[in-house]
Amino acid sequence: MFGIVIAIIATLAVSVPVSVLTANARNRKAMEITIGNAEDKAREIIDEAIKAADAKKREASLEVKEETIKARHDFEKETKERRAELQKYEQRVLSKEESVEKKSELLERKEQSLTAKEKNVESEKAHVQELKSKHLQELERISGLTSDQAKEQLLSAVKEDVKHETAMYVKEMETRAKEDAQKKAKEYVVTAIQKCAVDHVAETTISLVQLPNDEMKGRIIGREGRNIRSIENITGVELIIDDTPEAVVLSSFNPVRREIARIALEKLIVDGRIHPARIEEMVEKATKEVENQMREEGEAATLELGVHGIHPELVRLLGRMKFRTSYGQNALKHSMEVAQLSGLLAAEVGVDVRMAKRAGLLHDIGKAIDHEVEGSHVELGVNLCKKYKENPIVINAVASHHGDVEPESMIACLVQAADAISAARPGARSETLESYTTRLKQLEEIANSFQGVDKSFAIQAGREIRVMVVPEQISDDDMILLARDISKQVEENLDYPGQIKVNVIRESRVVDYAR
Repeated sequence: MFGIVIAIIATLAVSVPVSVLTANARNRKAMEITIGNAEDKAREIIDEAIKAADAKKREASLEVKEETIKARHDFEKETKERRAELQKYEQRVLSKEESVEKKSELLERKEQSLTAKEKNVESEKAHVQELKSKHLQELERISGLTSDQAKEQLLSAVKEDVKHETAMYVKEMETRAKEDAQKKAKEYVVTAIQKCAVDHVAETTISLVQLPNDEMKGRIIGREGRNIRSIENITGVELIIDDTPEAVVLSSFNPVRREIARIALEKLIVDGRIHPARIEEMVEKATKEVENQMREEGEAATLELGVHGIHPELVRLLGRMKFRTSYGQNALKHSMEVAQLSGLLAAEVGVDVRMAKRAGLLHDIGKAIDHEVEGSHVELGVNLCKKYKENPIVINAVASHHGDVEPESMIACLVQAADAISAARPGARSETLESYTTRLKQLEEIANSFQGVDKSFAIQAGREIRVMVVPEQISDDDMILLARDISKQVEENLDYPGQIKVNVIRESRVVDYAR
């Protein structure tokens, strides 16, 4: 049994290696076949890659050749263009060189010609000088005068001619200046405003309201300034609250608004209740009060002068003039004064006294609205009188009282004279008697300082100066220049309102007696 087992094991041991070897041989053959196939495929891939690389190389070579050809073509084209431009520049340079050469030749010729001409001119000058001396000697022999004497006579004649031409020129310039007066009017007004004193402006544009104490200023201003803004917006007047103790300044160019604001503020201070609603109520009451006051003042003026039948609106505007001033002179008082003077003058010359007073009273009526309506007070006054159907004589007197139009009646002339008298009398406007008399004296001194003046008189309250000249020393042409010089001297040395007329008078008299 044991022996059988041994035999089986031996048999298995011999048979197993044989089968294994057989299997290995098969696998090796299959692997060789596979390797052979792979090598064939690898050769095919390599061949295809070599072919593709050759194709790419040929394509790249073609592209490089095309780029090279294109670059060479562009370079040749640009080179041709550059050569063409260079040829053009070269042609221009050559043409310029030719023109410069021609110009230089021309200049040389001109220089030679000028040199020759200069020589000729020098010789001609010498010849002319020789002829001039001969002619001068001949003229001296014929005239019997030396050259100095002849020069003296010639200069004297030239001076007379120049003086006459200068006088005519000055006269012509003055005529042109008068023609251009309307264009220059605004500039003159601005100059007059600049000369006006600041104190005078302050007096006519502000009102002062006294306060019981400085605490009232805070109440007038109100919380966050609502009270003061309310007063300014309703009245149109600016309130100035500064360090001035126990006082508030009201500033406005409209005197009626300023008066309304003053009355309203005084009422508010007395009342003690200051808030926007109360302010509006007080301003309304003050407005009615001022309107009544204006009407009463206008009626009182007409009643005092005995002028009746004036339209109620014109009467109200007359009362409004109480709050208007001109050079410190109250406009209503001035109008009443002009009316009185016009009536007195009318009685003297024998014309209608009532019509003269009426024209004098209304001559400045335009000043009542010139703060609110554009235009001069003369134009506004004429429009108002036409609107309320005033007499044509009154309308012409209003239009002509400053010489804007020609007066058409004796009354218009009387109103013009009365206006000048009222405005120019000492004390009527902001001017002291001392300064007034000093100005008149200075006017006469300036006129008397000129050579040829016999005597001078300042008349019409310094609005005109009459200069009497010596006729043997001052000719008619000299008069024009003298008037001009005196006017310039007055403008430089004196300060005065309006204008001053310089009237130069030359009079020759011959007296004889029949015996």
